[in-house]
Amino acid sequence: MSGIAFDLLLAAALLWSAVRAITAQDLFRAVVLFIVFGLLMALAWARLDAPDIALTEAALGAGLTGALLLDTVGHLRAKGKGDSS
Repeated sequence: MSGIAFDLLLAAALLWSAVRAITAQDLFRAVVLFIVFGLLMALAWARLDAPDIALTEAALGAGLTGALLLDTVGHLRAKGKGDSS
């Protein structure tokens, strides 16, 4: 019974983080929520007994892509501050 409750909670957290990432007004917040979504997806793949896909999702989906997006947001903010001065 507790496995079903955890799966339902995981599905709800996935939906919540996906909607919040899409509707976020701030780019930094959207990227952080995207990373959270990727980590939750990795957990979902692990629950489905697909450890290879879970590791790939964690490494590429949340890790590498998240780091590149955070770097891009930082670059855009720095460029925006340079234009206004």
